[in-house]
Amino acid sequence: MLFLPAAALCCLCSALVAMAAQLIQDDLTLTRRAGQSVSFSCRGLDQCELLMVFWYQKKDTETFSVILDIDPYNGIVNKRYNHTQEDDFSAVKTQNGCELQIQTVKLSHSATYYCNCLIKGSHIYLIFGSGTKLFVDEQVVKPVVSVYPAASRAHLEGKSSLLCLASAMSPPLVQFSWKRQKKNGPLEVLTPAEFEQLELREPGRSASILLLHQQENSTYKYRCCVKHEGGTVEAQTEVPAAAASCPPEREPADLPALQQADLLFQSQCRVKLLCVLYTVLIVKSLVYCCGLSLLMILRNKGPSTNCTHAD
Repeated sequence: MLFLPAAALCCLCSALVAMAAQLIQDDLTLTRRAGQSVSFSCRGLDQCELLMVFWYQKKDTETFSVILDIDPYNGIVNKRYNHTQEDDFSAVKTQNGCELQIQTVKLSHSATYYCNCLIKGSHIYLIFGSGTKLFVDEQVVKPVVSVYPAASRAHLEGKSSLLCLASAMSPPLVQFSWKRQKKNGPLEVLTPAEFEQLELREPGRSASILLLHQQENSTYKYRCCVKHEGGTVEAQTEVPAAAASCPPEREPADLPALQQADLLFQSQCRVKLLCVLYTVLIVKSLVYCCGLSLLMILRNKGPSTNCTHAD
């Protein structure tokens, strides 16, 4: 009976490996005018163990639809999926991967485009790229970026947090990253293993909350980097993060209207962060209980036999 839990564990591990793998699409968004051309890149195809790379279109109000597939080794393209716009698309292999191309962009091409392929584990899995969203006939405007202390020691004992707010950008999609610098030292790029981050998105603005251990960051200044189609915009804390976590109290009525709006957004971020943390704890508890229940069922279940006694 112990074979079943072991098999389930193997399947779970294979699924986690597949989730960790991802194809690389460098562009978060692309903006074009109607009549121009555009191409979407896809790299990391060395992970693909089967020959075809598929391209999907995902419009905001519709499901995923397959456009075409391409063999990344010989460049052969197949359009056999009855996509309504299949004649508008082509694909080519490149030195580092493959590209989906539109020679003449139309307004109806506004959508997000994903590449994917198949990898093998104990089962066959699909891995996707992060997606590139195409905007047609929109103006590109860089975001306005600001960094604020998001909570003080009174809110998070032993930790401080920074809020990076990006607003007033077009297209509305951005990608956050963080850097830090000691006094007179080099600028260091933070890796995901070195910090905790929560991203929040609302119409017209996005935010990243960076959680830090205060005893480790008292000598650092932190810089938020926001990647956007119009270029990368950076904003830096003016004082070390530990000091920035305890700002002087001011009455909201004394602040300009824009700062009041930012403070309101920070409060909303804190509430959402707490909701996410409580949800994670609840999900962990449910998974733990379900796992224990399954093990008890498998342990108590024995072979059943029906015996018939003749008189």
